[in-house]
Amino acid sequence: MRVETLIVEISLPQDRLDTYLRERFPDVSRGAIQRLIEEGHVTVNGKPTKANHSPRAAEQIEIHWPDPKAAEAKPQEMPIDILFEDDELIVLNKAAGVVVHPAAGNEENTMVNALLHHCAGKLSGIGGVARPGIVHRLDKDTSGCLVVAKTDPAHLSLSEQFAGRSVEKTYLAILCGELPQKAGEINAPIARNETQRKKMAVTEKGREARTGFKILERLNSSTYVEAYLFTGRTHQIRVHFHHIGFPIVGDEIYGPRQNKRLIELTRYMASRQMLHAGKLSFTHPTTGEKMSFTSPLPKDFEKTLKALRVK
Repeated sequence: MRVETLIVEISLPQDRLDTYLRERFPDVSRGAIQRLIEEGHVTVNGKPTKANHSPRAAEQIEIHWPDPKAAEAKPQEMPIDILFEDDELIVLNKAAGVVVHPAAGNEENTMVNALLHHCAGKLSGIGGVARPGIVHRLDKDTSGCLVVAKTDPAHLSLSEQFAGRSVEKTYLAILCGELPQKAGEINAPIARNETQRKKMAVTEKGREARTGFKILERLNSSTYVEAYLFTGRTHQIRVHFHHIGFPIVGDEIYGPRQNKRLIELTRYMASRQMLHAGKLSFTHPTTGEKMSFTSPLPKDFEKTLKALRVK
């Protein structure tokens, strides 16, 4: 069992311990953190506590991470596009249509299955049996850069960088409609949709979410943009652009009406949502070196750009 120690810097009377830990370990689900607390694996100043405890300045929090169990996901030999790899981590160029980790209905043919085969099981165990090594995710139909941890120390370091917003994430997207402003920022809180639980939504009850953007090219009834994530909420880019009325081309969940109209206007239907994680920058957990990776545009993305360019 490995022990991680945190010192609370400022009192958070309106916050809860499980929320505080979730923000520092974003790859670990809130439910998993609550189970650790309930089972006594989390102590405050050496004593067991409850999930609703309000963190106070100078408190010492210890998380006793149980030893990972054997991965339930099975290794599968699958093609993967590796941008970088060493003993601590691996950076991949994820293809669209591939699920990152196993879940109900997607137990096989995921990035985790491929990584378990490629790395011979040598992945961080912090994400649990279903998500070994997974520090962050990309949606099934989003392509591009994805970093995976091979050791627990690397996993913790990368998780802290994501939580501390020091990781730079740049995406490329094609939007339905003609976005008027050349650049801007969307600052709108996001939470789970109250009526459709598989979707996210902008709501006052949500967590802070900020997305910056700038136009790269104006297309036929659509807009090619570069987007920057200042926070990392689920479906953030898709939700934010839908919120301002310019959903992503091909996104059937957050923009069916606008996509239908775009097809009517251009006679072109995209094969999937046109969202690509083009650049990822972070600090190497061991060397401290600033690392930056770029992923070239996939062929289907280039095809859509070509089809929507004004003739």
